[in-house]
Amino acid sequence: MPTVNRIPFRLPTIARDPHEHGRVSTPLELFFDLIFVVAIASNAAQLHHGISSGQWIAIEGYTMTWFAIWWAWVNYAWFASAYDNQDVPYRLLTFLIMTGALALAAGVPDIFADGQSVVVVAGYAVMRIGMIGLWLRAAAGHPERRKTALLYAGGILFAQLLWVGRLWLPESWWIPTFFAGVAVELLVPVVAETFGGRTPFHPHHLAERYSLLTIIVLGEVILSSVQAVQGAMASAAAEDSGGASGGAGHHVTVALSGSGSAEGGAGVGWSMAPLIVGGLLTVFSIWWFYFKRDHADLIEGQRTVWVFGYGHLPIFASVAAVGAGLAAAVDVVQGESEVGVRPVALVLAGAVAIYALTLAGLHTLADREGWRGSVPAVFTAVAVLIVPFLGLSMGVSVMAIGLVLAVAVSNHVWVSNRAA
Repeated sequence: MPTVNRIPFRLPTIARDPHEHGRVSTPLELFFDLIFVVAIASNAAQLHHGISSGQWIAIEGYTMTWFAIWWAWVNYAWFASAYDNQDVPYRLLTFLIMTGALALAAGVPDIFADGQSVVVVAGYAVMRIGMIGLWLRAAAGHPERRKTALLYAGGILFAQLLWVGRLWLPESWWIPTFFAGVAVELLVPVVAETFGGRTPFHPHHLAERYSLLTIIVLGEVILSSVQAVQGAMASAAAEDSGGASGGAGHHVTVALSGSGSAEGGAGVGWSMAPLIVGGLLTVFSIWWFYFKRDHADLIEGQRTVWVFGYGHLPIFASVAAVGAGLAAAVDVVQGESEVGVRPVALVLAGAVAIYALTLAGLHTLADREGWRGSVPAVFTAVAVLIVPFLGLSMGVSVMAIGLVLAVAVSNHVWVSNRAA
């Protein structure tokens, strides 16, 4: 007889053991992450198009939307680490949050076009209603942390009233009220955990959850970059078959020099080679730096838990922005960008620099190394930020950024082995 998993209709939402041996992510959590990647990919795609068209206001839209996506994911991840019981109501509330994420993803283009979106606010509100339901169940099932759970539920509800009310404000109020809403959202966990007591989250489980999302976002970066390259190659092939003019020698020269905004034509393959290699070096190096140490001890410490939780906002946002930058770089090589090499290279270098500095600061704080622990990251950030001003072509600029990161990885390997 085949084994059938019986899903209990209703269980009390009691606290999980924060020291439970062998705690790993559940299939529901992995499914949850994949749904959120849809919103992440939609946001990154809009940033890519904004960069290529020279609409730098897209960075503002990307930042605003990213906060909504990231914050909803973080809230659920930390709750699930403490109170996941896998009964039917828990799963249904999780599906409700996932539905809100998909609605938010559908409204992302409106944010970039108009700076405001009823669909995004509605999707975000649905996600947060699901979280309120989960916290109310925790309040009923965990008397020792009832105050904490109710503070979470009340704080989330108050924040949602602010976001909905913001829809009726004049445009001049949108930016300041956005930051006010962000401040309220970020204060809710601090107030709840401080005045109600710390929730029993599992440090190693949470470290795994963050690591898995990092891998998933990196996968989205690779996917978007590959799709951009495929599109460029297909366009180049169509142009060649249609009788496009221009000698191969000219295109090789374009690939290795100059700073024009277009590097397209039949020689796009030559121009793409250094971009592909540089892009791979960049993605591989980002992975290497994140996984060079375990992060569970950052979550265990009272001093570092908040830095770990909130510090991943710029880390995840910068990783996804790397994908948008690489896709925009492909547009430059293909000759379909309305901006030149330098602005696109600056976006890519800026995203890499933010990632390197934020991650290094997180590790330095955890390892108590003082400022010396961040020195290599500072040099790396400065080096990649210099690249856009060297007058290189787009492909070679990406290659140079990738080589800087590869050298930084090599230095880490050498230093760590020497210390051992």
